[in-house]
Amino acid sequence: MKPLAVAIMGPTASGKTAAALAIAAAMPVEIISVDSALVYRGMDIGTAKPSAEELAAAPHHLIDIIDPLESYSVAQFSADTVRLVAEISARGNLALLVGGTMMYFKGLTDGLDDLPTANAELRVALDAEAARIGWPGMHEKLRALDPATAARLAPNDAQRINRALEIIELSGRPMSELLAKRAKTELPFALLSFALEPSDRSVLHARIATRFDQMLGACDDAGIVNEVAGLRARGDLHPGLPSMRCVGYRQAWEYLDGTIDRAALRETGIIATRQLAKRQLTWLRSMPARVVIDCLGSNNAAAMLAQIAAHKAK
Repeated sequence: MKPLAVAIMGPTASGKTAAALAIAAAMPVEIISVDSALVYRGMDIGTAKPSAEELAAAPHHLIDIIDPLESYSVAQFSADTVRLVAEISARGNLALLVGGTMMYFKGLTDGLDDLPTANAELRVALDAEAARIGWPGMHEKLRALDPATAARLAPNDAQRINRALEIIELSGRPMSELLAKRAKTELPFALLSFALEPSDRSVLHARIATRFDQMLGACDDAGIVNEVAGLRARGDLHPGLPSMRCVGYRQAWEYLDGTIDRAALRETGIIATRQLAKRQLTWLRSMPARVVIDCLGSNNAAAMLAQIAAHKAK
């Protein structure tokens, strides 16, 4: 029989970490982070990285593994996860895949695509074009070339719009067409997937605002602004990098550039996080093989533990 792994998916601020740690208190588990921001070292506040106490509660993987100057692909995540699940299962522990980067989950379960590799020179040219017409304008350009991809991207989702246009330029075909042709892969483990989704989205929005305020802190000497200031001081990072395009970091960079004030930093950061949560929920709805649990419920971990026990009993 294939070993069992459990996925805990959900939008930002849905309580994924709390649920995972509650499960860790009840059974031997190891947590594999499914978060494209937590991979970066030195980016702790804006990514809501687990605290030292939380990290000590169970072994964690795929956190703090690369420098913000580097990139980490879906293919790398999939290969690392397959290897880690095998190692964790061999130790007699349950692998918990916890996070909200839906592209990682989709790449793992649906197979890897055959998209062209990134082209730094072309990305610079696309960024320059975006500086002239804005990312909503680039989104309209994408809509004309690849309406299916444009339909699932927000008009200001700079990183993904850039990538979709880059793929068209390099391959001569739309990203949606290439993704539709990717080969389905069979995982070497059974995956039981839970999705923490809100029964009342306004409550999730309130949580998002509270979390962003906590990231900002009481003043610029503490919180994400100070963290981004330290990253900028390195001298080798720039806002075009995937790391610096993460929600919160992009807005803090603009604040430090002087293009927005603190009130706008808070407003745009919360709006961007809400948009991220909306995209995450859209991705989740496209995943039929998931057990939906109300993230506003009082005992989500108990519901998951019961289903894990039932799955193991089969």
